[in-house]
Amino acid sequence: MPLNRRTFLERSAAAGAGVAIVGSAALPAEAAEATEQGHGRGRPPKRYSFTVMGTTDLHGNVFNWDYFTDKEFDDKAHNDVGLAKISTLVEKIRAQRGRRNTLLIDAGDTIQGTQLSYYYAKVDPITAERGPVHPMAQAMNAIGYDAAALGNHEFNYGIPVLRKFQQQCRFPLLGANALDARTLRPAFPPYSIHRLCTPHGRDVKVAVLGLTNPGIAIWDKANVQGKMVFPGLEEQAAKWVPKLRSMGADVVIVSAHSGSSGTSSYGDQLPYIENAAALVAEQVPGIDAILVGHAHTEIAEYFVANKETGQKVVLSEPLKWGQRLTLFDFELVWQKGRWTVETVGAQVLNSNTADEDPKIAKLLGDEHTKVVAYVNQIIGTSTAAMTTADAPWKDEPIIDLISHVQAETVKAALAGGQYAALPVLSQASCFSRTAAIPAGQVTIRDAAGLYVFENTLEARLLTGAQIKDYLEFSARYYVQTPAGGPVDTAKLTNADNTPDYNYDAISGLTYEIDIAKPAGARIAKLSFDGKPVDPAAQFVLAVNNYRAAGGGNFPHVAKAQQLWANSEEIRNTIINWVKAKGSVDPAQFATVGWKLTRDGTPVF
Repeated sequence: MPLNRRTFLERSAAAGAGVAIVGSAALPAEAAEATEQGHGRGRPPKRYSFTVMGTTDLHGNVFNWDYFTDKEFDDKAHNDVGLAKISTLVEKIRAQRGRRNTLLIDAGDTIQGTQLSYYYAKVDPITAERGPVHPMAQAMNAIGYDAAALGNHEFNYGIPVLRKFQQQCRFPLLGANALDARTLRPAFPPYSIHRLCTPHGRDVKVAVLGLTNPGIAIWDKANVQGKMVFPGLEEQAAKWVPKLRSMGADVVIVSAHSGSSGTSSYGDQLPYIENAAALVAEQVPGIDAILVGHAHTEIAEYFVANKETGQKVVLSEPLKWGQRLTLFDFELVWQKGRWTVETVGAQVLNSNTADEDPKIAKLLGDEHTKVVAYVNQIIGTSTAAMTTADAPWKDEPIIDLISHVQAETVKAALAGGQYAALPVLSQASCFSRTAAIPAGQVTIRDAAGLYVFENTLEARLLTGAQIKDYLEFSARYYVQTPAGGPVDTAKLTNADNTPDYNYDAISGLTYEIDIAKPAGARIAKLSFDGKPVDPAAQFVLAVNNYRAAGGGNFPHVAKAQQLWANSEEIRNTIINWVKAKGSVDPAQFATVGWKLTRDGTPVF
């Protein structure tokens, strides 16, 4: 139950916060706490209330701006995004609760996701000599974050960029399960401890334990292999939570870049769970609250009972990109010489109720203007308009463009080598249903909007039978729809909550997807060069590194032989291809390679 606000404010009015202690691999000795005198009989117990605010999956969003459309961000729910709006909400809560009775933390995925964050990682990198300060570090420092967990996307640009960002932050980046591969000691601070001064003598010690995602070892293998390892969240929480309690922590909060569903998108490639936040609450005693990240879902308040103690642990996940701010409201009582959590509840605030903080707008106005100019650079022209509006259920030229560029790049890389004679197929997904290439002038943002992730390109060797398995797995995306009746595209896709980015089309082949049939038996008339695909035939698949590393748990590809890979983002490959060609003509690459059917009859 949320706390009564009036009671909360009255109990917290005179209290304050102190200095944070950041944990390292070696635990420092703690000074003994001063003893407290007990209350006389009949006196009410001492109480203290405070609030921990939380964000997650900010993904480079400072302003309520979409750099791919070059206009203010908006969606069907009229959400807003960005730290500038979060800053306004944070200041409002600090004014209500008392600034010294609040903490502000984040659960990771901070420095990747927008062209603003990309620009300062790649175009004008923070790692350059006398390089700039990352906009996310500037904004989070100005807002006054107390700690942040590492997200998996923190590693996308390599460890040097992450380390520079870490240096620029005036708060710790926490990762208790991000270990040095050689020493197996934490490569980042595992925890931070924050002292909140109460009006009753003894401070409240709040420990924040940071946990990140084990999938980093797969998704960013090229950046971390041999340098860092990422054991499971439950294992590391079980190691650190008792230590934090033994150090005198009155409250233990976990900031976990891990969803709550208990599932993994990388199958059996690692013996760890990707979305383990609820399992941590269930299996590890001594945790009071968990700020959940990674899953891009909204969980205002969710209680999980610890199996050993029965204690209810509250979990909350604010919606991505700064669309929501979580509030954990704690009420503590002084009992038996120590502070004890009596109640804790959670709620989320919607950032669309707030104006952008002019302090943040002024601080980063120049950076924003610079990036807007960059993404609006003209790189070529297009003979026709193309859009992804129907791409989730039709083979559209705009997706063919991605596949064509990828296949052409792989063919050039393999030319003259052992595998040069093999046919090259290409995998592509519809990442955004609003991406478009206009007729006429094409800008960087137009091309970049096709590929909103920093994925790189690989070539993997697969057989015809494996390609068919791959396509059957992908076709799970469609809701089984019997023949004869109308087809509602609003209800056709995303079966079993499969996101658009986990539906792959493969170019270079022709095939049908029979959505009247059950998942696993939908691919029909699979052909190459006009003939049925030989199950034993060998093909080269141009595929992004996320999928090749096991992202989405597609069959075969992660274990397939790697023939080639590079470190250039596919997004940049597309941009450079358009620059080199000068003109984009769909007639040169667009084909209808696949279509949806029901009992053999085309749906569209």
